[in-house]
Amino acid sequence: MWILFFASFLAATLLPAQSESILWWQLYKGNFPPWALLLCATSGNVLGAWVNWFLGKWALQLYDKKWFPFSKPQLEKAQQRFNRYGRWTLLFAWVPVIGDPLTAAAGLLNVPLRVFLPLVTLGKGARYVVIWWLFCAWKN
Repeated sequence: MWILFFASFLAATLLPAQSESILWWQLYKGNFPPWALLLCATSGNVLGAWVNWFLGKWALQLYDKKWFPFSKPQLEKAQQRFNRYGRWTLLFAWVPVIGDPLTAAAGLLNVPLRVFLPLVTLGKGARYVVIWWLFCAWKN
């Protein structure tokens, strides 16, 4: 289960990793109850997304640097748009390629953790539930 947790964690960061295949293999082996595997994978993946959020939050402290790629007005405008339209996009933080930068952007744009964590957890958890459902359909 530790391998699943760490793979899920890494898969949620900007580092390349694959957690779905490890979850599938663990389900196939049947050594652990499915609910425990889903909880493990979701926890690792949400923790990795939280790291991205913190990195985005940390990067915000650098906005006054000359080399920072965004100006303060650009960040404020992006934050207004994200607050208006973008928070629900965190449900799609599990999507390959766009999900990891989305979670970092949420930190950069000051999305509160009380909003970030439930949306990201719901989206990432639902993805693993779908994988489990597909596994059950394949097995039968």
